[in-house]
Amino acid sequence: TPFIHYPAYIEAVKLLRPNSKILSLEEYFIKNFDPGLGHFFKNELKLNKKELEIEYKIWKNFAKDKNPLFFNGFLEFLLEFKNNQGIIIVASHSDKDLIERDYKNNAKFIPDLIFGWDKDEKKRKPSKYIVIETIKRFNLSNEDILIIDDLKAGLIMARNCGIKFGFVGWGHNIQEIREYMKKESDYFFESIEEFRNFILG
Repeated sequence: TPFIHYPAYIEAVKLLRPNSKILSLEEYFIKNFDPGLGHFFKNELKLNKKELEIEYKIWKNFAKDKNPLFFNGFLEFLLEFKNNQGIIIVASHSDKDLIERDYKNNAKFIPDLIFGWDKDEKKRKPSKYIVIETIKRFNLSNEDILIIDDLKAGLIMARNCGIKFGFVGWGHNIQEIREYMKKESDYFFESIEEFRNFILG
């Protein structure tokens, strides 16, 4: 977020809403958490359809030339999990092709299934579609799945589908978000090591 999403947001606001206040990084995180960036762009910045397309192109330009780093130890955990017959699904508001690129470049493997930014809003996180497709594809039950996220969309998806949810607390230190998620989540993981021990231990 600090290296791609937030700078892209600044660029878009300067171009499309030059008189609007630029959110601080923390304010941006909070807007992303609730009500979500889609709602923020449409309802607070009042971007129309054409402007939303320009905003998306600006973000895509920022994302396509950068190789985002994974948190230390996270890829090692995923590989260990995969080697123990774990199934890895990514549900993100990023583009599927960029997610594939980033995993290929950094992890040398691709997740078992990727749900990215779909044109059909009903197929985007936090839609139930993602969980239903995952269960169908891999013949799983709700109890086989844990959804993790550092934002509200994952929590909403988990609650709507009757799936356990874990908040990942290593992505940011914004107290407003952390306090809410601590209260609402089934599990609260402060570190990748704590998460690893929970899953594999």
